[in-house]
Amino acid sequence: MEGLFAGLDVSTQSCKLVVIDLESQSNVFVDAVNYDTDLPNYRTKNGVIQGQPEGVSESDPDMWIEALHRVFEQLKSSDVPVGQILGISVSGQQHGLVSLDAEGNLTRQRSKLWNDFSTLEECDLLTDRIGGLDAMVREVGNSQRTGYTAAKIYHLARHEPEVYRKTATLFLVHNYINWFLTGGKNGGIRVMEPGDTSGMALWNPETGKWSESVMNAISPDLKDKIPPVKPSDKSIGRISNELVQKYGFSPECKIDAGCGDNMYGAVGTGNVIPGLVTISLGTSGTAYTYMESPFVDPTGEIAAFCDSTGHYLPLLCVSNLANGYNEILRIHSLSHADFNLLMQETAPGNEGRLLIPWYMGERTPDVPQATPVYFGFGLDDFEKAVLCRAVLEGHILNLYDGFRRMPVVPKEVRVTGGLSKSEAWCQTIADVFEAQVVPVEGEGAAQGAAVHAAWVCLNESGQACSLESVASPFVILDESRRRKPIEKNVVIHKKQKELFAALSTRIRGKSGGDPFSLRDQMIRS
Repeated sequence: MEGLFAGLDVSTQSCKLVVIDLESQSNVFVDAVNYDTDLPNYRTKNGVIQGQPEGVSESDPDMWIEALHRVFEQLKSSDVPVGQILGISVSGQQHGLVSLDAEGNLTRQRSKLWNDFSTLEECDLLTDRIGGLDAMVREVGNSQRTGYTAAKIYHLARHEPEVYRKTATLFLVHNYINWFLTGGKNGGIRVMEPGDTSGMALWNPETGKWSESVMNAISPDLKDKIPPVKPSDKSIGRISNELVQKYGFSPECKIDAGCGDNMYGAVGTGNVIPGLVTISLGTSGTAYTYMESPFVDPTGEIAAFCDSTGHYLPLLCVSNLANGYNEILRIHSLSHADFNLLMQETAPGNEGRLLIPWYMGERTPDVPQATPVYFGFGLDDFEKAVLCRAVLEGHILNLYDGFRRMPVVPKEVRVTGGLSKSEAWCQTIADVFEAQVVPVEGEGAAQGAAVHAAWVCLNESGQACSLESVASPFVILDESRRRKPIEKNVVIHKKQKELFAALSTRIRGKSGGDPFSLRDQMIRS
């Protein structure tokens, strides 16, 4: 099938549109709207409304729709033949909650986002009502976390009961965008799909069913407010007549089921076969892998997600990653190149100095009220090079400490995000994860969405094909920056990983190894 396919990524900070051409195997259009700078009337910072109480992170869903119109206007003004776009798929920031009434009006003008930590009490209440962590994991395959959607719904029902009563449909972000694309108030389609839905902590990815117990613990009528779940690998309808007339889309242009940004990040990095691990190095950090069977972590630390293909995507997410790095660059007026040079002044392992980088609470481990911990620092150690290495290793060790629960030995780690351009970051990830690391170029989740749209349309037209075959030409690995583990560093980091795990465990009030003894062993070896 010749033709063009589009992917939208409605992320926390921006809305990106990518259009791919299957025949030339290339991107023919890329554009983005930054909410903070391009839509200043919403008064956001990093896409989040300012002036909210501590722990609250919310955005106006109208902002996402306005951004969508902006990128469509840019597309219309380009030389891309919009009428030849055969399919569109939407990647959305996971877990955000959007509420609509029966007529399609927002019942709450702000959407709680994935990084909203104001629902800790609701998480605890739900877990207690279901019978504890083990019972909750049996019900929904996950623990209840502030990032997930169930606690956001419960918070709405508890604290804004009139808004909850008026609500007819509770959406995730990408479902809301799909509803708009297929008509919005004029017949927009209200459905969900397993990938993003599996991150709600209401729907069990292993059984493929909603948990009646958790739903009833929130509200007996919740099941009436949740749209039906349709397959991830199918289209849900066609683009609306309004968008056809306004921007020149073909009335035959399909809207596929869409998915969460992590699921489409996997597609965009070619992580659609076993053995690959993708690490996204953004404000938060994620690590995930493709699996053909579900994996449920009894602790709930590894998210039991479905992917966008009908299979599974166990995922680790840490709330803190680029934040510590970006801040130390700012404080010391460092460039990325300066940081790489500083790493040559200190040795891997940082002579037993360690940072637990929980600057903004932490999602994995689940400690929303956490603060950072500097361990093993002497009176003369708080100098630039030592602190920079502590930040680098602390963030990567924090990511690895959660990842070690994941049932995969990576053949290769593919890294994305701004920090993937850093030699120091890539080499340290290779040494800590004990695997080759290669950055992936491209447009991330938006490109993954465009590839998914092409795959769905091809299969629905009778041209059976694998997602891997469609994605492969668009996955560009930067071989010049591929890094292999350095054996002497691997030996050091093995001990450092043990120290990090012991310290993380101890400061959370759990039993574990003696951090002081482990540090002593590390610096003596």
